[in-house]
Amino acid sequence: MLTLKMALAQEKQETREMLTVYLKYTRKQATKDEMKIANKQFFDLLKGLGIGVVAILPFAPITIPIMIKLGDWVGVDILPSSFSDKNRQNREIR
Repeated sequence: MLTLKMALAQEKQETREMLTVYLKYTRKQATKDEMKIANKQFFDLLKGLGIGVVAILPFAPITIPIMIKLGDWVGVDILPSSFSDKNRQNREIR
């Protein structure tokens, strides 16, 4: 539960930063690098929403791990970056 709490807090912070960059973009003040980071976070947000939809379906405790393993097998990351172990380790190193 602690890991989930930390991942959700990280997603919340990244989403706030994304919205700030998009606000700067509307004023033509955002750089290309900022926009790349914001767009990456937007796709992470969509991934999280997709998992959230699946989570409310019956048998979610069974289907979500199967979807994650199937995604790993195919080479598709279906979890947001803050929930990925390798990305979390890279953030802790910084």
